[in-house]
Amino acid sequence: MDLHQRYPAISDLKARAQARIPHFVWEYLDSATGTEATQRRNRAEMDKILFRPSILHGELSPDLTTRLFGHDFPLPFGIAPVGMSGLIWPDAERRLARSAAQTNLPYCLSTVASCTPEHVAPVLGAHGWFQLYPPRDPEIRADILKRARAAGFSALILTADVPVASRRERQTRSGLTQPPRLTPRLFAQVAMRPAWAFGTLGTGMPRMRLMDGYAENRVSLSSTAHIGYLLRTSPDWDYLRALRDAWDGPLIVKGVLNPDDAARLQDEGVDAVWVSNHAGRQFDAAPSTIEALPDIRAATTLPVIFDGGIEGGLDILRALAAGADFVMLGRAWHYALGALGDRGPAHLADLLARDMTANMGQLGARRISDLPGRLLRG
Repeated sequence: MDLHQRYPAISDLKARAQARIPHFVWEYLDSATGTEATQRRNRAEMDKILFRPSILHGELSPDLTTRLFGHDFPLPFGIAPVGMSGLIWPDAERRLARSAAQTNLPYCLSTVASCTPEHVAPVLGAHGWFQLYPPRDPEIRADILKRARAAGFSALILTADVPVASRRERQTRSGLTQPPRLTPRLFAQVAMRPAWAFGTLGTGMPRMRLMDGYAENRVSLSSTAHIGYLLRTSPDWDYLRALRDAWDGPLIVKGVLNPDDAARLQDEGVDAVWVSNHAGRQFDAAPSTIEALPDIRAATTLPVIFDGGIEGGLDILRALAAGADFVMLGRAWHYALGALGDRGPAHLADLLARDMTANMGQLGARRISDLPGRLLRG
């Protein structure tokens, strides 16, 4: 089967994945918070970014390579952290890490993944990044950083846009709890998705295994909040400085929407800022990330990483043209896993690369650095 004939776009992978993932899990993956206006705004504002094609450039073989943190990447995108990936598709963290290693792309593991750093380490490539939800206890923080470094993770991501738990009403209505418990309603949904069910039977019901290891004698078992929230804190600038002192590799701060914050982060010695509104999952009155991107680009000389609203290679070009140095996707990789299993991530990477190449041909752009000059400015 030619995957490009059957699944030529992310939307095709999404539709196939929805048919193979239990409904309550799908709601976890696909939902946002509130009325989901921010999630829609990410897409709507992305569509407003237009280019002016240029003609008569002869035959083009666009160069998609990108340099970041002293490394050359064959493509300007990677795999963003997604909490409890293993709930979305069995063993998702290891599957995605293995695929990233094979394609030489960054893979980001979440603090609240269903795998520990040690479990992912055997399949981790040269570009493992560890995403940190900041623990309140300095001893836990030091131990997590030590374990991430020992497992081969070279960059640290501080996620700063989750100071409190969001509501995610659609996810709540689905009946999903943390840790997941199979009620009769959810069990009926699982029974309708045999590939997911048998895969999960083999790996076990997913849990936040890294954080679970620190839970004993530290939290109340009667609490309704999941272990990740019970152990984490809302970081401040002193917390950031402590991380900078403790981590000797690239330090990235994720969740930046304010150019003043970006400028101060540079002064504090971070190595990159990540423009993100958490895909609309935290706050429903945030600007779209593509709206925020130009002002943040103007406020800092640091590398700028970007996510939000990406639905194809053209959207990656839009973000790169508007000021991003690198683009990350989260949901799309899980659509690919849900649709095609182990074949999915490689197909998605190829699909995005082909889309970028075709659109750069239309623009007469040989290099990523050519893209800003092709923007149609209002």
